[in-house]
Amino acid sequence: MSTDHAQGFSTRAIHAGQDADPATGATVVPIYATSTYTQAAPGQHKGYEYSRSGNPTRTALETALASLEEGERGLAFASGLAATTAVFGALLRPGDEVVASADLYGGTFRLLDKVFKPWGLVAKYTDDSSAAGFEKLITPKTKLVWIETPTNPLLQVLDIAALAEVSHKHGAKLAVDNTFASPYLQRPLRLGADLVIHSTTKYLGGHSDVVGGCVVGAKDLLDPIKFYQNAAGGVPGPFDSYLVLRGLKTLSVRMDRHCANAMELAPWLKAHPAVAKVYYPGLADHPGHTVAAKQMKSFGGMISLKLHGGIPAAQLFLTRTKLFSLAESLGGVESLVCHPTTMTHASIPKDVREARGVDDGLIRLSVGIEDVADLRADLERALTTA
Repeated sequence: MSTDHAQGFSTRAIHAGQDADPATGATVVPIYATSTYTQAAPGQHKGYEYSRSGNPTRTALETALASLEEGERGLAFASGLAATTAVFGALLRPGDEVVASADLYGGTFRLLDKVFKPWGLVAKYTDDSSAAGFEKLITPKTKLVWIETPTNPLLQVLDIAALAEVSHKHGAKLAVDNTFASPYLQRPLRLGADLVIHSTTKYLGGHSDVVGGCVVGAKDLLDPIKFYQNAAGGVPGPFDSYLVLRGLKTLSVRMDRHCANAMELAPWLKAHPAVAKVYYPGLADHPGHTVAAKQMKSFGGMISLKLHGGIPAAQLFLTRTKLFSLAESLGGVESLVCHPTTMTHASIPKDVREARGVDDGLIRLSVGIEDVADLRADLERALTTA
């Protein structure tokens, strides 16, 4: 699924892998709602046998994803965690080590701790997210370095190029969960990463109406992941693939609005008397601001914060917003507010979570594309009554 990157991002988001249907001329990729395909004779078919192995709607999505992340191949999955599972299961073996940042999505931590640890995989976590911090944990058994940037939920920024260099120096692969940034803002493969992973549920789908995931990278590295995908079966259906494809078409314009709204809200929140701390890489005093400015097109639509009133104030705030819906997930057109310790990161033990800075007073905002004045008014009401 090699792609031509000469065209602009928005053009590829609309057209890559999405030519008019040769049979009917349909401009939009059809939803091929079939589980199986008629063959002319045993082993003689038109490229598809069974929809677990491949489906034309899914192929269109995988081609588009590979183009946007500038990879040789893309694979679409039933969820972001299905994609993550396939990476771990296909590329690692019992006794191998994964090194990751301590600030990590709770679902990934749960997968490593509850599923792959009993299987024999060893996961190590560093509180120092610099290249030197990672290098201290890497051993000859380390086969994969796994990072998010910006991280979930503390919005730490990791230097992809530096981590790619140190990973490759020790013979390990670098995988980047690019969900918070999207390929519109950040392309890890260009910076030296080996694999890019997304929950396509989030910004790529963009409308909170589909669950999906993907992996993008070099074809030879994705071959065993493709085998694992077919063997384990964690694939998206054709309708899910269609929804993500539809979302990709507007990714660039949506991300511009997400970023603009967040860039206006973050400094306002920072100056608000009720707010104790704001985590947003677009702020000049954010520890990762310089790196983010270097490796990202803009700073994203995610903001985390803590209030002066601590946990009681946070609990009140979470029930007072109207436009910011209290809900799991992120990256949709509508604004969401999340309480990580009881929602996205509830699977991490309390002592581990709090040692990483994720306590019950942390609030995470997914800033949508509504009118920013309305979002600000909604937050002001909640902060005033918190």
